[in-house]
Amino acid sequence: MIYLQLFWEFFKIGLFSIGGGLATLPFLYTLAQTHPHWLTAKTIADMIAVSESTPGPIGINMATFAGYQAAGALGGLIATLGEVTPSVIIIIFIARFLGKFDKNLYVKDAFYALRPAVVGLITFAGLRLLSVTLFFEHTLKVKEAVLFAVLVVLVLRFKKVHPLIWIVIGATAGLLLALPS
Repeated sequence: MIYLQLFWEFFKIGLFSIGGGLATLPFLYTLAQTHPHWLTAKTIADMIAVSESTPGPIGINMATFAGYQAAGALGGLIATLGEVTPSVIIIIFIARFLGKFDKNLYVKDAFYALRPAVVGLITFAGLRLLSVTLFFEHTLKVKEAVLFAVLVVLVLRFKKVHPLIWIVIGATAGLLLALPS
């Protein structure tokens, strides 16, 4: 039963999260509220950090992680399949009728209308992530985190530095700031 539930929950997320991995975040936060034994808001924040530094889309990584948390390796596989199944079905459908869709004004208008919704979903996810990372009781000290963010923005503005270096510096700073005082 848990496997069917995992598949269904992540199928819905995969079906309605148009706009990429970050658009899945509002759905994942809702899932964390309904199934806290699968995910928590803190876990989502941590997984975003991990997902951004590992190969693969955020939504897929989150589905795999949540499924694994809920029901082991098979749960991770089933949640991941649930996440990707809607996309596969839609891609097969669109590929079959691509010529007709390409010239259809209703389809063009529908995709144009979806843009603000996607921006809204990503904005919501960003604000939620900001509140979780800055104000969660076990997270970094706010003053140091804001100072580091300002420093990164200033250096990015005036000097080109390879992104890999920023990843290493960010990970090191996160580890150092997370140490008990």
